[in-house]
Amino acid sequence: MIQLEPPSSVMLPAQRLPEFRTMYRALARRDSAYEGVFFTGVKTTGIFCRPTCRAKKPKAQNVEFFPTVSEALHGGYRPCRLCRPMDSTKPVPPLVERLRRTVEATPDGRVTDKDLVALGVEPSTARRQFKAYHGMTFHAYQRARRMGLALRDVKAGKPVIEVQLDRGYESTSGFREAFARIFGKPPRGAARSAALLARRLETPLGTMLALADEQGLRLLEFVDRRGLEREISLLRRSLKCAVVPGNNATLDATAQQLTAYFADPTIQFSLPLAPIGSEFQRKVWAELQRIPVGRTRSYREMAQHVGVPKAARAIGRANGSNMIAIVIPCHRVIAADGGLSGYAGGVWRKQRLLDHERQGAK
Repeated sequence: MIQLEPPSSVMLPAQRLPEFRTMYRALARRDSAYEGVFFTGVKTTGIFCRPTCRAKKPKAQNVEFFPTVSEALHGGYRPCRLCRPMDSTKPVPPLVERLRRTVEATPDGRVTDKDLVALGVEPSTARRQFKAYHGMTFHAYQRARRMGLALRDVKAGKPVIEVQLDRGYESTSGFREAFARIFGKPPRGAARSAALLARRLETPLGTMLALADEQGLRLLEFVDRRGLEREISLLRRSLKCAVVPGNNATLDATAQQLTAYFADPTIQFSLPLAPIGSEFQRKVWAELQRIPVGRTRSYREMAQHVGVPKAARAIGRANGSNMIAIVIPCHRVIAADGGLSGYAGGVWRKQRLLDHERQGAK
């Protein structure tokens, strides 16, 4: 999950769990709105489940709750074979999806508590579910979204005062301060400012985060990837930009092609890629894209293909620096003995991706 407040520090926050009784009640009801909000560890069986698992409800004294799969695993639990909590990602809760659509449909991108009540939505429930799913408050999302739209308007040449009013800011000074907090400069100087648009993508192997700008796709990673915060910070520094939630043609295409890939791994990705890296890294990443679906290479074989036969370790470092997972298939590189070696998205995902591709390539 991506947090955009404060804008100078994009990070993956620790998820706060609801109260125990709230989660236990959701477990008893098999409430799908809590999918992804918590996982249930059952002490008597040593397994962990989704809130919607069809297994018999355990007693309250025999359960503990975890915010992530990783924490449940570190707690000594194994995944349930019935609800398979590691095999697919949480669906978007209907209320969260409704809130996002409401923001998009509102001309100035602002939805107040009064508006929510008029829609028949309890504001506190909306805030809790939105924060639990996105890791940021509903109001923070609205502010970031409005600023992203404001930057687009300014870059398109609209008068600043017109943008200010269109985006619901009555105070000129307030608009300037809010704009500068996100983009580092006042609106009049922002015509050339860059912004990375962030979008969550749901896949059968978990939620992914995609970042793209006008140049193309910059990042595509699983949200629980080790080092994701560092990668985002590197992109922000390199591109001198902010990260705001939004969408563009590249992100739309990424979502569509990822869905197609998980249905048929033999599809050819045709996305505009704009990875940040050294000349050597880009050369390695280009070679990764030449590995056929259903096949693997060792680090030594990659070194030979790149023309540096004694640089297997350097190949490994470049492989690990790839920020565009799946599309630039670093998961197809394995150890010389056939072992899967490391994979920042999790070795279990690497195995699943390779199995998926081998099955599809038959």
